[in-house]
Formats: sequence, structure tokens, C-alpha cells
Amino acid sequence: MDDAYTVCALVAYDGADYHGFQAQANAPSIQQALEDALDRCAERCSRVTGAGRTDAGVHATGQVIAVAVRWRHSLAALQRAWNVHLPPAIAVRSVQTAPPGFHPRFSALSRTYRYTVQCGGQEGRAAVSRSPLTRRYAWFEARALDVAAMNEVSATLIGEHDFATFGWPPQGEKTVRVVEAAHWTWVQETPSALGSYAGPQVVFTITANAFLRQMVRSLVGALLAVGRGDWSAQDFAAAWAAADRRRAAPPAAPPGLSSQPRSPPRRPPCPTPRPTA
Repeated sequence: MDDAYTVCALVAYDGADYHGFQAQANAPSIQQALEDALDRCAERCSRVTGAGRTDAGVHATGQVIAVAVRWRHSLAALQRAWNVHLPPAIAVRSVQTAPPGFHPRFSALSRTYRYTVQCGGQEGRAAVSRSPLTRRYAWFEARALDVAAMNEVSATLIGEHDFATFGWPPQGEKTVRVVEAAHWTWVQETPSALGSYAGPQVVFTITANAFLRQMVRSLVGALLAVGRGDWSAQDFAAAWAAADRRRAAPPAAPPGLSSQPRSPPRRPPCPTPRPTA
């Protein structure tokens, strides 16, 4: 592979019709779709690797990938050619030459995920129905949520902690992670075609050095239990301290989850890896 080189790319995708990022033998995946499209326009010399795996149905606005290729034209031309052969649900947003030793997962400085909840029964707001046109990208919650209580508990996540209750470590790794930020925010980004039908939304944003498998959805499920009043802050703390997956609340459904991009650091000269979980 004398003339092959490694590129890193930022990709976005609607994961609703895919069984996660990683290639699988009998189900469509984002990784396989990226490889199949690249094979139609360039000589691929390695598997496409990503900053992290994502569950079935999870989306991404900024997943970083890397792949070795033979390509004699510009990187802009590679991006255009790659996108021509990708399905409409996947897009390559940018392509750069990867620095020596770059790996989407192990070179990551941090990762950010957002989980969107469509709220149907907030106190003081008109009740809304489940929205068919937003169900692919948000989880509908019919009961009123105490977002202030959810934020109080979310603040306790910040720092270095053992999150064994909320996920599984990949490849037998430790369950300690460092959370940089975790908070819920009201948004009113209702699509104009829906008017007020979609209702208000509350978004959970969390940034950490890395995540366990299913960690974000498990945290959201537990925080929603607090918001509905099914769990107290003490219940959350006790479940967390147990370091036992059996103590976790049911995880939130995949459609509301997406990974987010971040501005590239000074080093390496490639977008900071941000997976879609």
C-alpha cells in the first residue's frame, strides 16, 4: 500500500433503519454502508473505523471515522464521490488527511451525546399528542416532567465516577468515566410544518471522555424516572452506588439519541472524534 493513505471524515446519519454503526452479518449497518459506497468510487485498503459504536436506531450529526484509501484526486472530490454512492440517510460532511497514529476512538478527547424528549403533559402547557413526524428523532413522554429535579441529579454525574450501573464496558475495560457536562434544556424548535403539534421538547446533553455501552440511554431512563416522580434523588443515588446493572431503570428508547460534533482541537488536525452510542 505504498500510495495508500489514511483519511478521517465527519459523517452524519439517520440511524432509524440501521442496526447501529458496526457491521453485522444479517442486518444493515452504518459501517457497511460507508464501506460499500467507498468501494464504488475508490480503492479501500482497510475497514472503516468509528469513534464509537451506536445502538440500533441511534443517530449522529458528527461521527468521526477513519479509513485507508488509494485516491489520486483531491479530498473534496473524494467527499463528493463518496456521497454520490451513499444512501440518503448517510452523508459525509468533511474529509481530511489523518495525522500519523490517528484512531477515531483512541484519539478522542471527548464525546457528546444529546437525547431529545417530546413532552406531552407539562404543567401549564397545552397537552399534545404523540407526533408521527418527530418520532424518529425524539422520545414521547406523556407525563409531566420535573426538569429542575432532573437537572439537580444530572449535576451529580459530573466528575470521575464508576458508572457500572448504567452500562457495560467494551472489551472488558473499566467502568470509570469522566463526565465533563450533563444538563437538561428546554427547546422550542418545533418544525413549521407541524405548527404547535409536536409540542415542547427537553434535551439532555452529556459530554464525557468516553461512554459505556448503553450508558447514555440508561442514564436518561433513570433521569426520566426522577422527572416523573417514580424515583427520588436518593433512589437514583442508591442505584448508582450499587454498581449493578440490575438496579438500573429501563433504558430510554434509541430514537431520541444522537451524537454531536465538536470543533477540531489544535492537535491532531482532524475533527475531534464524536460517536453516535
